Order: sequence, then structure tokens, then C-alpha cells
Amino acid sequence: MICWVNPFTGLAGDMFLAALLDAGAPVDAVRSAVTATGLTGWELTAGRVTTHGVTATQVHVLVTDTVAERRAADIIAMASRAAPRPVAELAVAALTAIADAEAAIHDADPRQVHLHELGGHDTLVDIVGTAAALHALGVTAVHCAPLPLGTGQVRSRHGLLPAPAPATVRLLEGAAVSGTHLPGETVTPTGAALLRAAGARYDPPPAMTLGRTGYGAGTRRLPDRPNVVAVTLGAPLVTASRETLDVLETNLDDVTGETLGYVIGRALSAGALDAWVTPAVMKKGRPAHVLHVLARPADTPALRQLVFAETGTLGIRVCSVDRAALPRRSEVIDLDGIPVRVKHGPHGAKPEHDDLATAAAALGLPLRAVAERAARLLPDPARGQDPAGQEGTP
Repeated sequence: MICWVNPFTGLAGDMFLAALLDAGAPVDAVRSAVTATGLTGWELTAGRVTTHGVTATQVHVLVTDTVAERRAADIIAMASRAAPRPVAELAVAALTAIADAEAAIHDADPRQVHLHELGGHDTLVDIVGTAAALHALGVTAVHCAPLPLGTGQVRSRHGLLPAPAPATVRLLEGAAVSGTHLPGETVTPTGAALLRAAGARYDPPPAMTLGRTGYGAGTRRLPDRPNVVAVTLGAPLVTASRETLDVLETNLDDVTGETLGYVIGRALSAGALDAWVTPAVMKKGRPAHVLHVLARPADTPALRQLVFAETGTLGIRVCSVDRAALPRRSEVIDLDGIPVRVKHGPHGAKPEHDDLATAAAALGLPLRAVAERAARLLPDPARGQDPAGQEGTP
């Protein structure tokens, strides 16, 4: 799932979280992820507000704990306990980016730097909550329009600072920004850190099938426009690549099945994209097989010589075919300590049978049971989400 962020008037952590909730992220998943960090003395509420004709979601963090600041190392350690694992990883990356930015500004050790305004409950809830919302929505890619930067001053514990704040400027290195006449802080360090940790790309909306759009409202009221950020979810458009390939074919009536299997293996190892055999009936009713080898034209000469040598055939037909191919990728998953290769496509994923068989033998389980275990680790094709790190995977 793609998430395109349109920071109409800027971006803050609470606005990002609110927009994702408005787009359908379950608030219970957000609360559960924050609770897992061990944070106490907080309550998250989400309500609807209308500003300048736009109805949006707004979140509030009610705090009863007195802790207002923490060391970066402490808040990062808390974020690392968030669940599920991908939520913790994104939250830790965002908080680490903030710590690194603050440390660079103050010439301090990133792990020892104290986060004053950014060390309270709000920061942890906003960052862990946004990470949890992205995960719950199955977001795998974040794209963002240029961020509007305000001018003037912002007040901090160190006194008045230029807007945007130094930490924000450092966190936005590499981001696309634009100027705005809005005064003060339009992009907060939390918002900038979340985009950085999510690997946001700053470009126009990618090709996708539009889904739901959510609006998140900030607490600041503007006289002439709604102070909202919009997030639009969408499924990526999958396009097939086209290429011209060769198919090598030969009729064989005097080659054993064992030899045919061997030739197929040799052909695949030599660069064939696929190889297979079909049964045929030749002249005088003789049973036979047709060997097919699919290859890129550059590999055709070598594969032709291989088939000649291994089968003893006296002739090979070569014809050109047009293939449309969807994108695919491979990865290795851990199945109870056994590596299993998985091939992923746009509409699903499939483990390699040989690896499942190896795992079944090593674990002393039926092949069917091992296949079912592997299926639970595979992504949900409807959401593009990888459940491998779920309790019970950005």
C-alpha cells in the first residue's frame, strides 16, 4: 500500500497520526503499540473537528504523568518495546534521527542528549502511534509533496530559535521543501523524523489506484485555511514488462525420462528461463516427448548446443515469442530455524517446494503442516503487508 502525504499547511506528528486514523487505521492498534512500550500516565483520544469547511480527525494525548523530558537513550529503549516488531523499528529509527539531530546541534553524545520538548509523552505516543497506524494500514511506501516551511521564531527551552527549528532543518536534509508566508513552526521535528524514518520520497503521487483519503487536523487555528494534512492511500499499479524470447523445441522418442529430467536441470542451470516436457504421439503411433526450453536470445546458442549434446537430437526448432512478465522478487524466510526461499509477485507469494520438503524432513513434520506454517509467514496480497513480524511483520 502506498501512502501519499499532502502537507497542505505543514506536518506535525499528531497531525500525521490523526490523518492515518481518519484514513481507517484502528485506534486500538495504536493504543496497543504504545502500551507495549511501558509508557504510563497517558490516554489517547481521537475526535472529529471541522475547520474552514473540512472535517478532519484530531488527536489529543491526555497526560497524568509528571515526566516532561527524558534522555534519548531512555525514550529509544521504550520505543524498542513497541509491538509488533516493524512498529518498533520505525519508531526507533525516527527517535534515533531526532537524537542524532539534537546531538549534532549541541555537540553531544546522541545517546546521552536530553530531549526537552521532545522527551515527553506526546512525542512517544505520536511516533509509536504513527508507526503502528502505517503498519496496520499495510503501508509499504510513503511519498510526500514538498513541505511548506514557515518563518519567524519558535520558543524552546533554550530561548527563541529561528523557524524552522535547527533540529527540524537537519532532519529535513534531502527533503523537498517550499516557502510559505505562514509564521512560526509549520513542520515539527517529530513530523520530519517520521518522514525520514519511513524513507519518504518527495515526488508527485506515484501511479496507483486511489483508495481512501484521511485528514488530520492540528491544534493551531489559521485565519484563512484549514490547518490539516491529507494522506491518500492507494494500491500500486502493476504493469507487465514486455520482452521477446526464444523457445527451443525438439521431438524425442528415444530418450528416457531420467535423461529428460537431467537435461531440464542442466538447461535451467545454464540460463534457461524455463524448461518443460510435453507428451506427444509421433509417426507410426510411437510415444514421444517434446522438450521445450525458454531462453533469452543471447542464451539461445549455448542452450541449443546443450540440448544437441545431451539428447542426441538431430534438429531443434527455434521460434520467437512475446512475453509479458509481472515484477517479482525473492527472499528467504526463517521457518523454525530452516531457511525457505519465497518468490513474491504482485498477487501473492509461494515458497519453494524443495525448501519446504527439506524443512519437513528436518522438523519431523508432514509436508502439509510445514506448508501451512510457511503460509502464515507470507504477506497478505490484499494489503501488501508482511506478517512475519506480527505478534501473533514496513
